[in-house]
Amino acid sequence: MSAPNARPPRASAPEPRRSRARGLGLIGVVLLSLAPVPGDIGACGQPVQELDATKFFESKQAVDCERCDECGIDDKTCTAACDGFTPTSTAFPEGCVPVVHDGEVCLRALLYASCSDYGAYVADSRPTVPTECNFCPGVRP
Repeated sequence: MSAPNARPPRASAPEPRRSRARGLGLIGVVLLSLAPVPGDIGACGQPVQELDATKFFESKQAVDCERCDECGIDDKTCTAACDGFTPTSTAFPEGCVPVVHDGEVCLRALLYASCSDYGAYVADSRPTVPTECNFCPGVRP
């Protein structure tokens, strides 16, 4: 017979590894269920619409002028942008067809870039291109 105050046997606690594996599996399932569906990637719910090159490059020129003034950058690209000259580019390379959302992301990246980064973007010698504005990396102009 057992003592009247005896405790019932404890159930064994789950192993930490098993609990961790279950938790990671649950997190994986949740993350996969939040993934975008085909057709929604990158569009943020906007209809897919081809980016108008002329409008984009005019907008970029305005951003270039604004940021050059703000950052105190004085080079050929800035001078051309602020003097209202026709943008140097008016078309995307052949085979490159960015969408409107791509242009919006690019312009937003330019507006929020640091002055040192912007200086590199508009440099007279070997300018860089922000990744958000590299619409068709495999296509050469």
